[in-house]
Amino acid sequence: MENKEKQPLVQVKNLCKYFKVGRHADLKAVDGVTFDIYKGETVSLVGESGCGKSTTGRCMIRLYEPTSGQVIYNGKDIAKLTKAEQKEFCQQVQMIFQNPYASLNPRMTVKEIVGEALKQHGMPAKEVDQKVEQLLETVGLNKDHMSRFSHEFSGGQRQRIGIARALSVDPEFIICDEPISALDVSIQAQVINMLKELQEKRGLTYLFIAHDLSVVKYISDRVIVMYLGTMVETAETEELYSNPQHPYTKALLSAIPEADPDKAKASKRIPIKGEIPSPINPKNCCRFAERCEYATEKCFQEMPELHEIAPGHKVACHLT
Repeated sequence: MENKEKQPLVQVKNLCKYFKVGRHADLKAVDGVTFDIYKGETVSLVGESGCGKSTTGRCMIRLYEPTSGQVIYNGKDIAKLTKAEQKEFCQQVQMIFQNPYASLNPRMTVKEIVGEALKQHGMPAKEVDQKVEQLLETVGLNKDHMSRFSHEFSGGQRQRIGIARALSVDPEFIICDEPISALDVSIQAQVINMLKELQEKRGLTYLFIAHDLSVVKYISDRVIVMYLGTMVETAETEELYSNPQHPYTKALLSAIPEADPDKAKASKRIPIKGEIPSPINPKNCCRFAERCEYATEKCFQEMPELHEIAPGHKVACHLT
């Protein structure tokens, strides 16, 4: 998107999140991640399970306290907000969680789940019911669902309730943490289309966390590829899919299923050898080196810097 002259809505600067797993051992879930998100766009974080993408999202909304680095929202460091600013931040930034079965309180009705944030932000009780009814209609449910509990719904319906909850306080920025990974394929398409429509109608900005690259291509303006806590490549969606540069990105894209049988025969899957290395006290070198067929001696000795190879296209690889 050609909006780089504007101030970013969200700035993530050298974000790190380490978990202590021993006296001298740190699990480096996120290690030096830097990126911007501009108003109205969808930026996707992709990578294998355990690469740190969900942890990054949770640090950005302060569910996790970062070990170091900054998250700046609308020009303000979220770690330095006053109490009043924190309440405003909670209203402006919401999250849709990955697991619709675990993220909804089984003891609360749909009306209570969706209306809880409205009450916290001062909406009169008599207006809450009307607002909840409107929100449920927005996500494809109806007022008859308000008195039911979460166990009475399918996975797709539960995720719709989760989306209604995120929308309840009219946020500007929503972190979508793998919102469709637990759903059937047919339901996935419905939820993705709904998210796109909501973005157009409400002017929303998304951070979309996923591992399904075919979905990411459909919904994203820009894509960030993560591997073992670090960023390895980032570019606008069309550029990344047509011109991947990092060996890991190429391998991920080669794994996307091809619907056309002729194209499927012609395409070659790029296998990734070996297992993902441990994120506990990793070596200060390319994290992908042990699994990369192109790795040189330098890859095992130095951490590659994320550098720009074309406008908006950055790669962390000694070979580019």
